[in-house]
Amino acid sequence: MKQFLTLLFTALSFYPIFSQSEKPIELRGEVLDSNKQPITKAAVEFSGDSGESVSCETNIRGMFSCQLKVVESFSVTIKADNFDILRQNFDNIQDYGGSFTFTLEPVTLRADVLVTANRTATLLGETPASIATISNENLKNAASPTIDDALRQSVGFSLFRRSNSRNANPTTQGTSLRGINASGASRSLVQFDGIPVNDPFGGWVVWSRVPGIAVERIEALRGGASSLYGSDSLGGTINVVPRGISNDEDLEVSAELYGGTQNTFSGSAFIGFKKEDWSAEVIASNFQTKGYKIIDKSVRGNVDDFANSRNTNLSAKVTRSFYDNARVHFKTSYFGEARNNGTPVQKNRTHFRQFVFGGDIDLGAFGIATPGSRFALNFFGGTQVFDQKFSAVAADRNSENLVRLQRVPSQNFGVSSQLSTVFRNQTLLFGFESNNVRGSSDEIGFFGGNATSTIGSGGRERTYGIYFQDFAKIGRKLVLVGSVRFDSWKNSRALSSSLRFSTNVFMTRIFPDRTESALSPSGSVLFRANDSVSIYLNASRSFRAPTLNELYRGFRVGSIITDPNENLVAEKANNFETGISYGRRNVYLRGNFYWTEVSDAISNVTVNTTPTLIFRQRQNAGKTRVRGLEVEAEAQIRGFNVSVGYLIADTEFADFPSNRSIEGLRIPQVPLHQFTFQTLYSGGNGWSFSLQGRAASEQFDNDLNTLSLEKYFQLDAFAAKRFKESWQVFIGFENVFNSRHSIGRTPVRTVSLPASVRVGLRFN
Repeated sequence: MKQFLTLLFTALSFYPIFSQSEKPIELRGEVLDSNKQPITKAAVEFSGDSGESVSCETNIRGMFSCQLKVVESFSVTIKADNFDILRQNFDNIQDYGGSFTFTLEPVTLRADVLVTANRTATLLGETPASIATISNENLKNAASPTIDDALRQSVGFSLFRRSNSRNANPTTQGTSLRGINASGASRSLVQFDGIPVNDPFGGWVVWSRVPGIAVERIEALRGGASSLYGSDSLGGTINVVPRGISNDEDLEVSAELYGGTQNTFSGSAFIGFKKEDWSAEVIASNFQTKGYKIIDKSVRGNVDDFANSRNTNLSAKVTRSFYDNARVHFKTSYFGEARNNGTPVQKNRTHFRQFVFGGDIDLGAFGIATPGSRFALNFFGGTQVFDQKFSAVAADRNSENLVRLQRVPSQNFGVSSQLSTVFRNQTLLFGFESNNVRGSSDEIGFFGGNATSTIGSGGRERTYGIYFQDFAKIGRKLVLVGSVRFDSWKNSRALSSSLRFSTNVFMTRIFPDRTESALSPSGSVLFRANDSVSIYLNASRSFRAPTLNELYRGFRVGSIITDPNENLVAEKANNFETGISYGRRNVYLRGNFYWTEVSDAISNVTVNTTPTLIFRQRQNAGKTRVRGLEVEAEAQIRGFNVSVGYLIADTEFADFPSNRSIEGLRIPQVPLHQFTFQTLYSGGNGWSFSLQGRAASEQFDNDLNTLSLEKYFQLDAFAAKRFKESWQVFIGFENVFNSRHSIGRTPVRTVSLPASVRVGLRFN
């Protein structure tokens, strides 16, 4: 017993020595760019000679802190978006002096940017597609505060009309890429945090639902993408990636406050909180502006008023992590908006309520599947109410009469699931999606100030889609991508009822149930000729199903009345594109040609005109054709980042048997030429300056090409100064030269936003 106690005491006496050798060492420091500015959210990984590794992330000051059990030597690997990967070895622990300072160099522009717009994380330089990216830095240094204006700096992006989301009716905010829009419904899918933003009833996008403070970056996949995303991706997909709390931060707060001309005021905030396996994020924003008078000054009358708007955004997300390999989350959001559309009568308001519940799990970590396999599942849904008032304005614009009150309630519920796995040099995706939408349009017609009729119409739409993708890297030079998706949808329980008060006659029309389906294949190949040059080819088929709005709801804008059409069928497009890119450390060049032919294109077709009214109907307008050339260039020169873009889009109604008179005419709202440029300077003294410019040639506001919108150029400017690390003051100038170009003709001319200024303060 005595010998045992002696041995035990001896062993315990050496324990502190051994425990100290095993005690983790804290490795801390900072990560900076070449201008000595901190790099946020850089991934820092330390690996010890025993094989152990630990990861951490830099905070908003570029600082990191990791703990690693180090015996003799260790290595560090640092990765950050838009920077070269840094790898460094330390052969002797004594080389560690208490704090590191790592400097990252910019990557070959664009080539090493990680994108997820094709549903899996890939390097931009290895993706056989045309993808434009907008970083958080670009968003923060833009003169305009809206996401849609930031996207306008990417050639090919547009809303249905030239106006921005602050002053445009929501139904005209349909998103177009590459000029294939022929009406207000979006031909491109917009997703925020993986959930569709497109209105489930009308297809348009209420861009105010996406506050800038909630966005980390934006990716625009140009070209048909129905093989992965189904309907709404006829012309592409825009993926808005949300910001989140940093991995090594327990509390993160950002806020922005600004005011400006036109009685504009906005405040927004992001709060992220993390404790153990729980995290929460809250986002709130409010915006309001008096706006401006959108009618051309030369024809304004007494009824012409300011096109003002105000909106409120609230969202909260809670996430629970399990073993670092699985997560579940719940998010709820509310959005409310009210607008005056330019006269005392013409107003609209919108209310959204949405929820998302889901999660994802690393199947490989639990031994359920091969390493790298991951499964994600999301349930989402919500309700919406859209109210609108229409009026008839007198020819002298000194009076107006209410002609229609309209309420459009809708609900949707959907599910999205995806399984991804890695097999040798291939990344495989399997997915299933379903969405159920029901909506109606309830209207009261007026004449002479009195209610004369009620009209109600609506229906339901149920969609199912299943898809598969194989992303294969063959050696170092070749990338092959193949994907296919099958979608089926059904329109049911559709009807239209009307009651005319003067005769008390009630009429109901019941529309038959309809079922359609679409098969959307896609094939791509990318060849890397050398480290600088890549060539790609892509061919695909895409589609867009008509929305309940197009099938059953009519509307009026000025003197133009547009009727629905319950007989519409899906638009289907054949797409082909090829391109070449060149990238060196400070220069990136890309050019590509694309060809898209859309059959059964849905367009607002003029069916009759009178001296006071223009009557249109949504129709499958035969075949439209778009041929385009995109050219983009970007360079970094001594702290300056300069980029330019040019698009020529030759569009036409190629074949329209029921109305030969519009064959050969241009698709409405698409200019032949588009040009953009922007430059950003970030100095080491906390100053940043930027310019954004865009121009477009003539385009037409109608299918007959009789209402012309002239060419235009607009220049914006921005300046900011950072102080005390977390604070920044800024000023933005929009439309510096006060270009009052046309944004619409109904047939009365409406004009663009005048020169405007905003001044603000940020905390991050």
